[in-house]
Amino acid sequence: MQGSSSGPISLNVLTSKNTGELGPPCRAERVAVAIDFHGGATDPLEPELGNASGGREMKKNLFFITLLIFAITVTACGEEENRTITLLTHDSFWISDEVLQEFTDQTGTKVELQMAGDTGQLLASAILTASNPAADVIFGIDNTFLQRALDADIFSTYESPSLRHVPEEIQLDSKHRVTPIDFGDVCINYWIDSFDSDLPAPESLEDLIDPQYYGQLVVQNPETSSPGLAFLLATIAEYGEDWETWWAGLRDNGVTVTSGWEDAYEGEFVAGGGDHPLVVSYASSPPAEVIYSETPISSPPTGVLTDTCFRQIEFAGVVNGTKHQETSEALIDFMLSKKFQEDIPNSMLMFPASTDADLPKIFSDFAEVVENPYMLAPDYIEENRNDWTERWTEIVLR
Repeated sequence: MQGSSSGPISLNVLTSKNTGELGPPCRAERVAVAIDFHGGATDPLEPELGNASGGREMKKNLFFITLLIFAITVTACGEEENRTITLLTHDSFWISDEVLQEFTDQTGTKVELQMAGDTGQLLASAILTASNPAADVIFGIDNTFLQRALDADIFSTYESPSLRHVPEEIQLDSKHRVTPIDFGDVCINYWIDSFDSDLPAPESLEDLIDPQYYGQLVVQNPETSSPGLAFLLATIAEYGEDWETWWAGLRDNGVTVTSGWEDAYEGEFVAGGGDHPLVVSYASSPPAEVIYSETPISSPPTGVLTDTCFRQIEFAGVVNGTKHQETSEALIDFMLSKKFQEDIPNSMLMFPASTDADLPKIFSDFAEVVENPYMLAPDYIEENRNDWTERWTEIVLR
């Protein structure tokens, strides 16, 4: 032979991506082995004619190479089968098991859920662990907290091709550090049977400070409640600098304040056995009444004042520093897929962000689609939030 075929052999394992992350699904052919025979042979796999010892040596080398390739393939497949990525989210997140299982079937990756309380606690947890991320993807930061998340630089940039199905007006980050997944509208809900021709249901924010509705409304504290904050923002969007005057009027009109949505809707509101016929809730609350009614009902007992609504948009983003960048991006794509999006209404009582998703019949029949909800820019909210809530406390609670 020209040169020795018995010199050292090096094997370079080439994974499916340059990142070293083995791509799904597990296939033996996705692991390539480059063989480097040192010693200068021009054709190391062909022994020199008449050199029997060289041929025997080469067969031995090939035998060990075959075993090594098999071991590498098994190891690589094992890593894929056991791969998990972590989705950090709020306590209200719920998607059908079969939907998340479809992502696992498609990618070979299991999604592990990590709950972190409400939206504020979720964001605080993400910021505290930014230098050593505990998650790969975060879902549940809404537009009222969005600017704080962007300023903390906890997300990497990723523009999903599925954004073509998402309306531009809810794509609030032009750099695509976050992706809109769902939205909902925080609105005044009313108990239909509490109103009639003598006392019709109010229609606007201005109606709520009318003395004929004295003591009928229950709201949540914006310092402790997401819908409470959204409703405060709706009034600021409507009245601008005069929002304080409006809230002083509401205080004088006997408004009741609770710490959270559950205390308001399931405690003080008529639906929960209380005596208040007006409450801050969601445009999706009427279909929820039908879905969760203890006895079957054909229509909801509640309605929505669509001129009082503030739009909440929930986002997902890939965490800066994840070790599974491409799989995390795949999860963002999956969360915009028709399968995931169509599970959102019945699971989380929100509207899907994608226009490609069909609404379930109960939503299309009973959920109010708000045409012109109130919205404020995320940076404007972040700049003024603390001042607004402190001033609200002084006006309403002191």
